[in-house]
Amino acid sequence: MGSVDTSPRHYVFSDVDETLISRKSMFDFLSFYLTRRYGPQGARRATTVREDLAARAAAGVPREAASRTYYRAWAGQSASDVTREAIQWHRERSADNTFYIPQTRAALARHRAEGAAVVLVSGAFPAVLGPIAHDVGAAQVLCTVPEERDGVLTGEITGPPMLGKNKRRAVRALLRDNPHIDPAECFAYGDHISDLPMLTEVGLNRSGFDRDSRS
Repeated sequence: MGSVDTSPRHYVFSDVDETLISRKSMFDFLSFYLTRRYGPQGARRATTVREDLAARAAAGVPREAASRTYYRAWAGQSASDVTREAIQWHRERSADNTFYIPQTRAALARHRAEGAAVVLVSGAFPAVLGPIAHDVGAAQVLCTVPEERDGVLTGEITGPPMLGKNKRRAVRALLRDNPHIDPAECFAYGDHISDLPMLTEVGLNRSGFDRDSRS
């Protein structure tokens, strides 16, 4: 009896925030976490971080620099606490039927049924993306990785933030490591012009560039 080939027929790359889910996960989870941990003071801290980053964006600060600033808000937090709270965040948020964008989630389910491997590509981090990946059956996550030291987040990241051209590099590297998969047969989903570098690495893509600016 011959072995069964379980390798994917092709990859489907999907952005997450406002492509697969209806909100900006990084800010939503930061507010959820800080409020649960520190009450009203934490909620104010989350608002301050978001307002500061919005001001930086309006001033033309590059998105990679803004991303690094965001992750500094996590300095000193226990990595295990963050992961545990992220699971609770997802449990509560996903109970709302507006959490996932139905068209994208349905499309990813169709691709999986056809033998594709879904890969989430996001500037968010593993704690936030893990429950989402499990929920939609994603095979892999390409994302920003916070630095840990002795189980505590340092506020820095390891490697570049998963944004713009870095998404393209990550997708290109995965395809290079799997030469049996034809990029022309792969799909990608995004909602923002910064997803374009990723989208152009594959032959088939879906985008929503007519929307307002997204992350």
